[in-house]
Amino acid sequence: MKAKRVVSAKSSRFSAQLFNICSVAAITAGISALLLGKLLASQKIGFLPFVLSFPPLMIWLAASIFVYASIAHHPNERTRHFHRWAGYRFYGATGAMVVVGQPIYELLGGWNGLMGVWALVFVVVVPWGLYDIWKAARENWQDIILETAVDRLPPVEETREH
Repeated sequence: MKAKRVVSAKSSRFSAQLFNICSVAAITAGISALLLGKLLASQKIGFLPFVLSFPPLMIWLAASIFVYASIAHHPNERTRHFHRWAGYRFYGATGAMVVVGQPIYELLGGWNGLMGVWALVFVVVVPWGLYDIWKAARENWQDIILETAVDRLPPVEETREH
């Protein structure tokens, strides 16, 4: 017996945009927290901007693994394409942040170095992410009908032991 399941065009489009939306939000929230921390920080608590800027990024980094895994095998090839490139950008930028972040921080020094590292991540993720969100919205999405085999198992007979 076969069962039919419909994956709507709206669902495919949203799945294609989801990783980009969350990545842009996490990077923007991190930079906003960095700027807010800089405004609130005094000389005695100079680490505050650093401490405030990373939680949104770290939370999305952890959650993104589940989002990426859930959409990686989507039945729509275009959804997987948008999703794959969003992952490449985000994971590449955050990986580069780990590798080249310290040299940039030391080269520019303190506050400027921290802003330089965040600017690098922002430039890689946000403009391309917004462009992909826009591009996915303009794409012609179609409903997909999936047929799956449904095996019905015979009823299990209960046995009574005395």
